[in-house]
Amino acid sequence: MQYIFVRMSPLILFVFVLLYFVLLLSVAFYTSRGSNNETFFIGNKSSHWALVAFGMIGTSLSGVTFISVPGTVELSHFNYFQVVLGYFLGYFVVAYVLLPLYYKLNLTSIYNYLDGRFGKNAYKTGALFFILSRTLGATLRLYLVINVLQLFILDEMGIPFHITSIIILVMILLYTFKGGVKTIVWTDTLQTFFMLLALVVCVFYIMNDLGLTLSSAMKQLDDSGYSQIFNTNINDKKYFLKQIIGGAFITIAMTGLDQEMMQKNISVKTLGNSQKNMITYSSVMVFVNLLFLFLGGLLYLFAASKGLTVKGDDLFPTVALKHLPGAVSIIFIIGLISALFPSADGAITALTSSFCLDILGIQRNKKLTEKQKSNTRMTVHLSFAVIFLLFVFFFKELNNKSIISILLDVAGYTYGPLLGLFAFGILTKREIKDKLAPLVCIVAPILCYIFQTNTATIFGDYQIGIEMLILNGALTFAGLFAISKK
Repeated sequence: MQYIFVRMSPLILFVFVLLYFVLLLSVAFYTSRGSNNETFFIGNKSSHWALVAFGMIGTSLSGVTFISVPGTVELSHFNYFQVVLGYFLGYFVVAYVLLPLYYKLNLTSIYNYLDGRFGKNAYKTGALFFILSRTLGATLRLYLVINVLQLFILDEMGIPFHITSIIILVMILLYTFKGGVKTIVWTDTLQTFFMLLALVVCVFYIMNDLGLTLSSAMKQLDDSGYSQIFNTNINDKKYFLKQIIGGAFITIAMTGLDQEMMQKNISVKTLGNSQKNMITYSSVMVFVNLLFLFLGGLLYLFAASKGLTVKGDDLFPTVALKHLPGAVSIIFIIGLISALFPSADGAITALTSSFCLDILGIQRNKKLTEKQKSNTRMTVHLSFAVIFLLFVFFFKELNNKSIISILLDVAGYTYGPLLGLFAFGILTKREIKDKLAPLVCIVAPILCYIFQTNTATIFGDYQIGIEMLILNGALTFAGLFAISKK
C-alpha cells in the first residue's frame, strides 16, 4: 500500500508539540487558582480517586514503556509480562498494608513514618534514598524521550540537544510551579488519555496495513515466537518466578514506598477511595502493558514486511514517524510527549515535597511564615529542575540504549534500603540504634554490588536479575536487626 505524504514535516510536528503544551498550561492555570503549600504537597486532600487512578497509568508507564517495551519483543518476546503479573500482586500489598498505615498516621510525607518508628536518622536516610532513586529514574526516562524527539524532529530543525532539554524542563516548570499535586492529577489524566490514544491508533493502523485481524495477528506472533510469556530457565535473569516475585517487590518499593506515587494516592480524601483507585489502576495496567507488548510484536512484523532492520528503542519512533501517514505521526508525537511529561512533572513535584518536608522540615518550622515557606519551596523546585538538566546531559554522554534494564538495576540498588526500613518497621516491634541506620542502608547496596559482580564465580551460570531488590531489602533488614533490641 502506497501513501501520499507519508512523512509529516518536523516543523508541523513541533507546532503540535507547542499546541499541546499550551493546553497543559491552560489546565495548570485553571487548577492552580487559590493554591497554597498544602495544595502543592497533597492537593488539599480533595483529588477524585478515578482521576488519580487514570493519571497514575501515565506516570507508571512513562517514555520507557512507550518506547522500550515494544522494542524488547524481538529478544525477550513477551517475557516482560511476567514482571507485570508481579506488579499486579504488589499493588494489593500497597492497597491493604501500606495505604491504611499512611492514612492512619495522616501523613503528608510517607517518610514521616520512619521518624515516628525509628528516629530522625532513619527518617532522613529513607527520604534521601527516595530522592536519589527518583532523581536517577526520572532523569533516565526524561532523557529517553527527549532523545527520540531530538533524533526524529529537532535535529532536522537544527536545534541542539542541550537547547531541547532546557526548553522541555522550562515547559514542565511552568505548569507545575504553582499548583503542584492538584495540577498534576489533572494534567496526568489528560496525558494518559493521549498516550493510550496513540497506542490504540498505532495498533489498529499497523494491523490494518498488514491485513491482519486480532486472531490472525496472534497466530503470526505465535509462529514468530514473539508471544512467549513464561521463561522456564531457572538460571536466566528472566526466569518466571524471579520476574513475578521481583515485579511484586518492585511495585511495593517503587509505588508503595515512593513519595511521588503515594503523594497522589494520599491526596484522595478517604482510605476506601484510595484503595479503590489502587486496585482499578492495577487492573488497567495489566491490560495496557499487554497491549504495548502486542504492539511490539506488530512492529517487528511490520518492519519485516517493509525490509526494515531497525530494532530496540529506535523501532517504534522510526516506524511511526517515517513509515506511517502524517496523521498517525502527529498522534504518536502527542503520545510520546504525554509519556514524557507525567514521569518528569510528578517527579520534580515529589522531590520538591520530600526535600522541603523531610530534609528541610519547613512545615514543622513555626518560625517561617507561609510566604517564606512558599519561597523555599520554589527555590527547591528550581534547583531540582537544574539537577534534572545536568543528569539528562550526563545520560546523553553515556548514550546507552538499554534504558529499561538500567532502570531496573538502579531500582534494585536504591529502593532496597527503603524496602528494608519499612519492612523492619512494620513486621517487627524492635527498636534500632537510630544513629547507625544510615550506615546499614549504605553497606547493604555495597554488599549487593560485590555479590552481583561475583555471581558467575559463586553460582556459575546463574544470573541475578530483579531479585537484587529483594536481596538488598533483606540485607538492610538483617543489618537493622543487628543494631536493634526488643
